[in-house]
Amino acid sequence: MSEKAAVLVAGSWGTALASVLADKGLDVAIWTRNEAQRDEINTLHRNERFLPGVELGPNLRATTDMGEAVEGAKAVVIVAPSSAVREVAKSLKAYYRKDMLVVHATKGFEIESMKRVSTVIAEELGCEEGRIVVLSGPSHAEEVVKRYPTTVVVASLEDDQAAAAQDLFMNPYFRVYTNRDLVGVELAGALKNIIALGAGMSDGLGYGDNAKAALLTRGLAEITRIGVEMGANPLTFAGLAGIGDLVVTATSRHSRNWRAGFMLGEGKPLQEVLGSMGMVVEGIRTTKAAHAISEKFQVQMPIAAQLYHVLFEGLDPRTAVEALMGRDRKTEMEAMSLETWETWHT
Repeated sequence: MSEKAAVLVAGSWGTALASVLADKGLDVAIWTRNEAQRDEINTLHRNERFLPGVELGPNLRATTDMGEAVEGAKAVVIVAPSSAVREVAKSLKAYYRKDMLVVHATKGFEIESMKRVSTVIAEELGCEEGRIVVLSGPSHAEEVVKRYPTTVVVASLEDDQAAAAQDLFMNPYFRVYTNRDLVGVELAGALKNIIALGAGMSDGLGYGDNAKAALLTRGLAEITRIGVEMGANPLTFAGLAGIGDLVVTATSRHSRNWRAGFMLGEGKPLQEVLGSMGMVVEGIRTTKAAHAISEKFQVQMPIAAQLYHVLFEGLDPRTAVEALMGRDRKTEMEAMSLETWETWHT
């Protein structure tokens, strides 16, 4: 009998990761609240709303019963929107075992508490945060399900947990590296969505490649600055979870964050943008969290701050760009604190 893995929930990225596990020969149960989606996956082997035109493997089945999904699973992969992670983890608690590998691939924060997703999951499961693994990196679901070469990173505070997740997912088209910097990998995956929104907005305004290159470069500096302040290794932001994921999310039409930003740049109001997406745009929620986090840690995040004003205070995107371009003169390295550079070089 094949080993079993469970994936919670059946969005685009959850379905893509379930497909990776199914290709490894695992018996994969994917949990959804939607009965029509369950029936479509089980009878037609498709998930048309999230991954149109893709045929899923026969050893991937769906259920609306979380207990059925998780029973006997050696690993559980949580891929819920950040707004639903605590509720999903709370429901999982009844079936959680200490020998169960728990991986999450959600890129965001809990807005109310400003907590990272791994912290939220650990709280609800009643386990140490070191038992949680985060999977992140440059990886469009639309390409993963087509078995295009993809490389990601898994991070945990415990080496054996990261190694177990690496073994779980790695196959000929899905390469997995390990990293001990759970905080950095998690923050990089969440915060790059803000910069991807800004990149899409820049494209929607018609500002060209020069502006977008500058936005990505300075955006990465912002992400690194707040990440180091929160305990991350700055080198993580130069890796797959950092610059790798930033590039793929900020330059591709597969990216819902880029698409949302593009429509905002074209002048569409936020509610119209959200209504047309049909899926969660994590960068919008993350911008709100980052604004609060930057104030809490007293770290400047000018790009995130301007996006916050556009999204939640009605600032015109062109005015936001003018505000960024008109900031006081600085040296390029002035944006990094002395403590950051000392950390980098020790």
